[in-house]
Amino acid sequence: MFSIVREVGINGLTRKLNSKRWRRVLSAVTSGICIGSWLCTASSLVWAQPTNHQAYRPTANSTEILSKTESRPRNDAVLEQAPDSISLAFPAQVRLVKLILRDENHQWVDIDFRYSPMPNNVFEWRLPPLADAAYYTAHWAILDYGEELIRGSFSFAFGPSAQAPSITRKVERQLLEMRYGDPTIRYVAPPRTTIILPQDIRRYDPPFIINLDELPEPQ
Repeated sequence: MFSIVREVGINGLTRKLNSKRWRRVLSAVTSGICIGSWLCTASSLVWAQPTNHQAYRPTANSTEILSKTESRPRNDAVLEQAPDSISLAFPAQVRLVKLILRDENHQWVDIDFRYSPMPNNVFEWRLPPLADAAYYTAHWAILDYGEELIRGSFSFAFGPSAQAPSITRKVERQLLEMRYGDPTIRYVAPPRTTIILPQDIRRYDPPFIINLDELPEPQ
């Protein structure tokens, strides 16, 4: 643009800009500048975006927290009776953002978990009466002081004939491998259904059924 101004001068440039040809040239130059500016801005935004998988990549801090975290019941424990509560003790102040309980068939147990933004070291949660099951697994997730998401879980079983959850899982993997040839395939229990049969004896005929016994005899 500046070379054009030096070549033709201000007055000449004014006369040329009034022509259709130079108006098209000026429009093309302006559009090119706008597109270039937009591409630079977009590329800077793309490079500024962090990749999602990096947020969940294990770090030294998460490994240390997982190794020092204690649960009650302890992982793979076998209890005489069902526990009335579960607890987690962390080596530092964290925020508990997730706590769910499932049985061996992945059926969810309502423990009325509510998120609290207050950080703490120890979290304890009361449990409802638990039904008999091969084992239960508690899945939890926390945010540490650096806002890093850390996940973990622990399993337990109870009852006179209970086995350690690790043994039960090993047997399940062997059965899946024998049946499907792939131990990573997980069996999902079908939804519970209830078949309701009519209990009362029907004492009337639907209107589309004709009772031949009640037809009048031909005269």
